Amino acid sequence: MIKGSTRKRTYRAIYRLLDRVSPVPFDCGLICGAACCIAAEQNEELGIFLLPGEDKIHERDADWLSWGKLSTDEYEFPPSWHGDVFFVRCKTPPHCPREMRPIQCRSFPLAPHLTPDGELMLIYNDSDLPYCCPMIEDETELDPDFVQATYTVWKHLIRDPLIYEMVKMQSDNREEDG
Repeated sequence: MIKGSTRKRTYRAIYRLLDRVSPVPFDCGLICGAACCIAAEQNEELGIFLLPGEDKIHERDADWLSWGKLSTDEYEFPPSWHGDVFFVRCKTPPHCPREMRPIQCRSFPLAPHLTPDGELMLIYNDSDLPYCCPMIEDETELDPDFVQATYTVWKHLIRDPLIYEMVKMQSDNREEDG
């Protein structure tokens, strides 16, 4: 498995920070019928990969999470990533222990992006999704505390060279496609 430099206690602190904020002042699943969670329930291939080292704070035998591995050779990961990464799926959508959601769930609908000058910014997630997220489609104004906390988290996470390389690769791909 790929091992990053971000420590377990750092991930715990990040989770605590993101526990205190939400993109909007209500359950965003109410506006879309929990589309992201329901899509995961209907498509066994839908899930997310954990960031390097993020697996340290998740229990492998938790009854709400299904674990798998992705080979970095078979999927699009940065060249510096060698081996396997953990790929997880929620077994109980749309009900999960919110305090244990992975960072990419907690950051949604935002995604980190590095400008050509290397400046971190947050953008609405522009991945090809098998569902429509009204917050992305309408570019809903997000809670400023959520945006600030998410920015702080990603600013810290990209200090890990492996996470930086992933964010840079995704950003470069956007620049090429845009």
